[in-house]
Amino acid sequence: MKKKDNRKSGELETIRKNIDSIDEKIQLLINDRARLAKEIGLTKNKKGSSTDFYKPERESDVIKSVIHRNDGPLSNDEMVRLFREIMSACLAQQEPLKIGFLGPEGTFTQSAVFKHFGHSVKGLPFGLIDEVFQEVEAQTADFGVVPIENSTEGTVNNTLDMFVTSPLKICGEIELKIEHHLLGKMKDIRKIHRICAHEQALAQCRSWVREYLSHVELVSVSSNAIGARRARDEDGTASIGSDIAADIYGLNVLTKNIEDRSDNATRFLVVGRNIISSSGNDKTTILLSTNDTKTGSGVLYSILEPFSKNNINITRIESRPSHKKNWDYIFFLDLDGHASDDNIVSALKSLESECSLLRVLGSYPKALN
Repeated sequence: MKKKDNRKSGELETIRKNIDSIDEKIQLLINDRARLAKEIGLTKNKKGSSTDFYKPERESDVIKSVIHRNDGPLSNDEMVRLFREIMSACLAQQEPLKIGFLGPEGTFTQSAVFKHFGHSVKGLPFGLIDEVFQEVEAQTADFGVVPIENSTEGTVNNTLDMFVTSPLKICGEIELKIEHHLLGKMKDIRKIHRICAHEQALAQCRSWVREYLSHVELVSVSSNAIGARRARDEDGTASIGSDIAADIYGLNVLTKNIEDRSDNATRFLVVGRNIISSSGNDKTTILLSTNDTKTGSGVLYSILEPFSKNNINITRIESRPSHKKNWDYIFFLDLDGHASDDNIVSALKSLESECSLLRVLGSYPKALN
């Protein structure tokens, strides 16, 4: 028995030594990568500003390569997360990117920031979507992250409306699976008297709450982070939120994944001051309004026809009031491809005579995961 135990102990020790050797090589290679990344930055700008060599299209290529060559046992999601953090740390060597987001801390928008930019950034939480745009325009923030649509609750109209007057461009998109957890200081859900959360979170967890906590008071607040603060400060109060919110506010995760739909997801946009080059797998968002002289049932067809003729796939279309006169609308379209692609250039040229307003809001790499 002792011989077998000794043999197992020896095998484990050999495996651990191999792991230590691999860890050492990984660390050396990561530092080599960091030195090369810094060299690229200094070549482009002697001051080495992070915004000068942050390239979403390049990061998209790196992530696609990571997924392509991944043979496991780690999942694609785990491998992508690891490489995101490596790229984030390399980019932050001179100065971390400043990312404005719809706060406060602990919201899903902050989770989207970490997913897209990694943790080596400086997050700047703002109370309103308008403020995120304003602070990026003022260069207080390098980029901003704002929600644009939820798979169950629909479009965030305030974000769309900001693009009508803002000069900012869309530089990226993030798709985040929304996992709602029940959070609280208590350890027993029977001690819960009320749940404080954003009205959308309450709506998305309605069935679970009705089944397990039908007797508790439901309190709608302006964000899940506000709910988490109340759960931290008030006896008998629980909240609905993410793992990040639990960490920030020192709460227990009482029950995980209480959302009614497992496919619940939110799409976020990254906004910045510059147009992004083509990555080869892009999406373009445009804003347009028809001429005042165009009326009748064929108006919408006249603005969609050029995309059909140029074999452009429209993946999303939304309309918003123009605020110029009653029943006048602005349209937002998402297209497959980059604004520099010949077929999109041709379609937009055909539309110039049909539109009183036509703007490319941005071309950006599609969310990969």
